[in-house]
Amino acid sequence: MRATGLAAISVVSALAMPAVLGAGALGPSAPSRAAVPRGLPLLPLAGRTVVLDPGHNPGNTDHLDEINRLVDVGNGLKPCNTTGTSTDAGYSEAQFTLDLARRVRVLLLAEGARVVLTQDGDRPWGPCVTERAAIGNAAHADAVVALHADGAAPEGYGFHVILPAEVVAGAADTRPIVAPSRSLGVTLRDAYAAATGEPFATYLGGGTGLMVRSDLGGLNLSKVPAVFIECGNMRNTADAARLSAPAWRELAAFGVALGITRFLAAPTTDESGAEAATDTTSASASATTTTTTTTATTDSPATTSPPSGGVD
Repeated sequence: MRATGLAAISVVSALAMPAVLGAGALGPSAPSRAAVPRGLPLLPLAGRTVVLDPGHNPGNTDHLDEINRLVDVGNGLKPCNTTGTSTDAGYSEAQFTLDLARRVRVLLLAEGARVVLTQDGDRPWGPCVTERAAIGNAAHADAVVALHADGAAPEGYGFHVILPAEVVAGAADTRPIVAPSRSLGVTLRDAYAAATGEPFATYLGGGTGLMVRSDLGGLNLSKVPAVFIECGNMRNTADAARLSAPAWRELAAFGVALGITRFLAAPTTDESGAEAATDTTSASASATTTTTTTTATTDSPATTSPPSGGVD
């Protein structure tokens, strides 16, 4: 697929492409569709809310006192935010994540979603990790995706998705979101890999492209399905070249948007356990034409502390 013109492509129509599709591990906890006003055309994500959380902030480097303030993430204290990492050439993670979030927003808006960014270059620093979680909760988001890039050892490469661990401490109780977040994360992982060709991280996760973490405020304090995606390793030469290229970032945006759309447009189950039909023709066709299978549900994501400490 060419990297140009992707914003004009329907994400759900792309679900019929064998090269991109994989039957995502979508469990019965996938969120239900919100009511759509009468008379409006029903787009695949109409009535759905997605929160995109661009990691860090380009202004954080000028506000170290503010971002180093400790905040309560339920099971401990963490800095309000961090500066993030960068490539050897000086392209910062904060620049990358904001650019990627804006590209993903274009695609999701075209699908009818309401899209909220935790920051859009409109804040001098932050927000704190606690506020990032609060924004998703206040929006009653159907999915929250925090966008990041890693700063691991340069010999490591690839991407991974971070899932919330079960945390019950202080203001944190992730039990209701662990299962749907995992479904979101696996679906996002598969779509991103197919769209970009980026391999699963070689330096963590045991080759699954998944990690489970209990130390991230954005996940601990979320009340809605939420995951992080580390789109590549900025300290690795090959990954840095991809992350720095606008054309490749368009592919990355497509992969993120595709994963979110697949998660939200998937059939859900009713209280009896029977599969409920989706209320959009295109989404239904996309789901029923899927023939590719996956073993994603058998993945066993690793649970560790961050290898680089660059994620908030």
